Amino acid sequence: MGCFSCFKPSSRHDSSEQDPIKTAIEISRYEEEDRTVRQKIEEEEQIKRAMEKSLEVAEQKEESKEKGKRKQVEDDDDQVGDKAQIKNSKDRDVNPSPSICNGCKSAIKDGISANAFGAVWHPQCLCCLHCLKPIAMHEISNSKGQFHKPCYKEHRNRNCYVCDNKIPITEKGREYKEHPFWKEKYCPCHEFDGTAKCCSCERLESCGTKYVMLADERWLCRQCMECAVMDTDECQPLHIEVQQMVTSVTKGPRMGPNKQLIIDTVTESHRVSRKCEVTAILILYGLPRFLTGYILAHEMMHAWLRLNGYRNLNMVLEEGLCQMLGHMWLEPQIYATPDAADPSSASSSSSSRTPLAATTSKKLGDQSDFEKRLVEFCKHQIETDESPVYGDGFRKVKKMMLSNHDSLKDTLKDIVTASKSAPPGSKF
Repeated sequence: MGCFSCFKPSSRHDSSEQDPIKTAIEISRYEEEDRTVRQKIEEEEQIKRAMEKSLEVAEQKEESKEKGKRKQVEDDDDQVGDKAQIKNSKDRDVNPSPSICNGCKSAIKDGISANAFGAVWHPQCLCCLHCLKPIAMHEISNSKGQFHKPCYKEHRNRNCYVCDNKIPITEKGREYKEHPFWKEKYCPCHEFDGTAKCCSCERLESCGTKYVMLADERWLCRQCMECAVMDTDECQPLHIEVQQMVTSVTKGPRMGPNKQLIIDTVTESHRVSRKCEVTAILILYGLPRFLTGYILAHEMMHAWLRLNGYRNLNMVLEEGLCQMLGHMWLEPQIYATPDAADPSSASSSSSSRTPLAATTSKKLGDQSDFEKRLVEFCKHQIETDESPVYGDGFRKVKKMMLSNHDSLKDTLKDIVTASKSAPPGSKF
């Protein structure tokens, strides 16, 4: 008797035998992809390292080449470089008048000049591009350019002013930020990493220094702190000094009852029923003396205009005029002498139309190099201001002053005329 089975043979393979194969294939594929990615990353890192190495080698070669050149010409430079590059001359036939200084762009009137780098300079205007101090005749050489010898090396190294580390090299070379006036170079990251910034001179806190935080969370550097005006009592002598300057400057428009400018002012004042009063001028405390004086001069000019009936001036021209008064006050501060600190001498000279040589405080006789630079900084801020009101206004009024031979009376008359043809709030 034969046997048979009621079960059919299965045609399906066991899934437990197939899953490991799929898994192995997947793992192999993932490993291959991962290996490809890691290989690509490693190649990119090698390229980056090679690029950095190439930049370093190129820099070393350039420095070595520069050293070789310096070694060849340095001895000759010290002996004859000055004769070849610079010569002082009082002979007007050698330097025909007028010669224009390449530094300040003004005429060299006294005939004393320095001929260097294909241009003519006042000796005090030929300054090092690194430290910004004058370069003596024996300190210039062909190989180093417009630098003191020690400054040249420091300039080449380009360490960060803030952290004192060497500014890192990127694919684009050395990238750094530079203050437009102080010319201090620093890593771009310090503009966003919380580094303290002086509210007066705008310099960042450098390595090894400590800035002071005021009660309103403004920062002051130590140098600005030393000459800061901290309260009303300290400001009082400065207030009197600036007031004398503004009063003497504005005396011009009051002279001559038959002048058109005075007639217009009187007519307007009769038409206005209310009396205009200025009771106070508010200024932030903690600013250096020169910056405080500039702000006082600016605000006092606003007050003078209001008190004398000028209420409908074009906004741009009015702000420009006030900026001009602040600039006029700053101008003589660089050259002020200790004698100017005597209030009695100031009052006796205020009537003699020398108002711009403003009186100075008792500190001015001991004025530091930094304070003189701070005056230049304040002037630079006014002159280079890009705002459409204060900056453009200053430049427009300065142009008016030049066309009126620095006469504030005639300039104010032009501003009144121009304001009548343009709305007071317009940008002119």
